[in-house]
Formats: sequence, structure tokens, C-alpha cells
Amino acid sequence: MAKLKLRGNDLTDIGFPQNKSVSIALASMQKHYKRETKEKVLLLLKEVLKDPQKYMGNGVFGKIAEALVTNKKTEAQKLLTTRVPFTIFGENDIEPTAKDQLYTALKLPVSRAGALMPDGHSGYGLPIGGVLATQNAVIPYGVGVDIGCRMCLSVYDINPSFIDGHKDKYTGILQTHTKFGMSEVHKSPNDHEVLDRSVFNEIPLLKRLKDKAYKQFGSSGGGNHFVEFGIVEITAKDDVLKLPPGRYVGVLSHSGSRGLGANIAKEYTYLATKQTPLPKEARHLAWLDLDTHDGQEYWIAMNLAGDYASACHHDIHKRIAKALGERPLAMVENHHNFAWKEMVNGEELIVHRKGATPAQTNVLGIIPGSMTAPGYIVKGKGNPLSLSSASHGAGRVMSRSAAKQQITQSELKKVLKDHGVILLGAGIDEAPMAYKNIHTVMSNQTELVDVVGTFLPKIVRMDRG
Repeated sequence: MAKLKLRGNDLTDIGFPQNKSVSIALASMQKHYKRETKEKVLLLLKEVLKDPQKYMGNGVFGKIAEALVTNKKTEAQKLLTTRVPFTIFGENDIEPTAKDQLYTALKLPVSRAGALMPDGHSGYGLPIGGVLATQNAVIPYGVGVDIGCRMCLSVYDINPSFIDGHKDKYTGILQTHTKFGMSEVHKSPNDHEVLDRSVFNEIPLLKRLKDKAYKQFGSSGGGNHFVEFGIVEITAKDDVLKLPPGRYVGVLSHSGSRGLGANIAKEYTYLATKQTPLPKEARHLAWLDLDTHDGQEYWIAMNLAGDYASACHHDIHKRIAKALGERPLAMVENHHNFAWKEMVNGEELIVHRKGATPAQTNVLGIIPGSMTAPGYIVKGKGNPLSLSSASHGAGRVMSRSAAKQQITQSELKKVLKDHGVILLGAGIDEAPMAYKNIHTVMSNQTELVDVVGTFLPKIVRMDRG
């Protein structure tokens, strides 16, 4: 069938007003009905025109209906001349470009408060480690490309000496039951209720991504994502974690929503830049109004990606638990790269945590170090100055390109040997030397979290790099 040939005059001829509803309708029809006849498409559009309220929220026609009902104009946005309140933790150890990115975000018309965690470094839009509270607006690049990226720790009642005594067994489990990067997936992905969510059929973008989500289910991304065996040490009894003090075997994973989240981020970032165009220095901070069709759709898609990321971690840990023949005593997990509706100074705001750990009062989380440095099991203090947040790791001290230029394979092998760590995969850009000192980072956030225990990596599996 020939490609749909539809022009603006065709729409105005059937009664469309001469506003942005025409361009939105043209784009939507070319995207979703490109193989249909013009006559059929015009009949569908006539129905929307007749009763746009009926189509509000519809995956295909909702945006057209919104344009017909509201007739809002797209206007260039200007930054404020002053910053909203903010706090930077560990400021002396954070690069100027990361702080400048936060300063720009604090001048957005929708911003109300912000913070930068001690692992902060530059990124796109918000810096990594950036936290930003906005009013009724969500910033796709304030959430990040890897939506719902998270940490997950399972703790087992296994003597840690078993890792050294059975290295082949533990190495084999990681090699067999974890998959990484673009090229590796499980031959038979497990089913999960998240893949049966009706939203996969209600939003056209998600419908196109469902097969990818299924194929990649239970796998991890590239870059700094990992699954590792290590030693958990609980230093004191905690009423929230409820594990007796002692040493245990732990499985720690770090990954996100894979291709599902990346494509959601790409699509809605593009839409945000069209709806809230910003000056050059702030262009990656374009937002979606949550009262709009696209804003609501992104919020739904973002939450789905977060649930998918969580389900992937649970699948990874379930596979490893089965291979171990053990049940975990406890599991600790937390999102980063996400946005939440939270009360800030008595007002419900959208709190973006891009590479930052939620740290509300008594909420558990994990802050990893590098592959040769300890990670920390923490309990939040709910500090309002950090918008109840903490760092999500050690943070990079070298960019990926700088690490590749400055660190050698022999240096990496030596530091791994010195720390007794087995590494499966990973590129030189993930070498421990590319990361900040986790002890310094933790000392800069004693106001934000209490340490409940530690995790020391012993066998680390990553993408091949």
C-alpha cells in the first residue's frame, strides 16, 4: 500500500483550526497510520474533531485532542536570574563543570530546590549526583537515559571463606546466569507480570518496545553495570535491616531498564525540547508539564521502566539463588535515575535523583565503591538539605576516555591482584582508579546516612567493554 499523503489543507478543510493541532495531527498520522488511505485517516480525525474530550489520554489521538482543547502556544523559556535554594555536599571534591550544571538547573522556571551529592560529576542535563525538585514538571534528562537504574543486594547465610574455597563454582555461576551488554540475552527469558502490563498496549511507543523488553529481561547493561559476589559485614544489629552482626556472602547487582528505558528517554527528551525550548546552556533540561498528554505519558512510561528494572534485578537474583541452592536472608535495593512525587517544604514537588540514592528516614540503600573498594549498606536520615538523598556510588574522577588513555591493562591487573578480586569482563574505563575514593565520599555525607554494613567485592562480572 502506498505511503499516506496527508497535508495541512486536508485537515483545515475538515474543520481543524489553524494552530499547532494541525502539525501534531499530521505527525501522529504519519507515524501511526502511514499505510492507511487518506480517506480513512480523515474519517478518524473527524471523530476526534467532533468530540476531542472523548480522546483525551488516548495513546494515538490524545495529543491531538489536547491541542484542539487547550490551544496552548509553544514559547521559548527563559532562565531565572537567581538560583533556588540548594546545598552541595563535599563541594571541594566536585569538578566545576558538575556544579555549573546544577547552577543552571536551579534557574529553571519550574525549579524549587536542589542539591548535589559528594559523588557528583558532569553528565547531560543534571549532573550525576544531582537532585532537583520541580513544580508539576518532569525533566527526562533530569531522570537520565537509564531510567530506574538501581542497586540490589541479596545476603546469604554462607561463610565468606566459601568464595575463596570454591572460586570456580562462583565464577561459573556468574558466567552462566548473568548476561551483559547489547549482544547477550537469556535463551529463554522468564515471564514476569511487568511484561503483561496493559500500558504496553496503550502507549504506541511502549507497544513497539515490548519485544525488546522481553528479550532483554533479566540481563544487565554495559558500562558500569555489574553483578558480583562479595563479603557482607554487618557491624551492629539494626531494627530495619534485621540481620545479626556478622559476615555473610552477598550478591550485588547494578543495572537499569535496558533498551526500554533508553528509548523512552530518547523519545520524550525530544518532545520536551519541542515543548519547552531553552537557552543553549540549558537545552538538556527541557521539561514536560505533567498536566499535558506527553507529560502524563512519560510519567507512566518512566514508572513502567522503573518497575521493569526492578523486575530484571529480581530475575537475576532468583537465577543466582537457584544456582546456589540457597534462599537469601535479606534483600536491600534502591532506584536512582528516577523522579518521585514527594513533599518538600509542605508542597508536593517532583524530585529528580539522577545518580542519587533515596535517603528518607530509616530507608535502606546501597552505595557501592569501585570493584576493589567496599560498598556501604546505609540507612537514610531524611536530611531536607539533600532532599532526603545521598550519593549513588563513589563517582568518577576520570572520564571514560581519560581512563582509557591513562590506565594500562597491567596496572588494572596489578590492583585487582593486590585486592584479591577476580574480574570477568569490563573495559579499562571501569578500572578502580577511574573512581573517587569511596571513603572520602562517605565522610562527606555523614549528615545524610548512617552506615549499617559493608560489601566487599570478590568476583565481579561486567560487560566485555
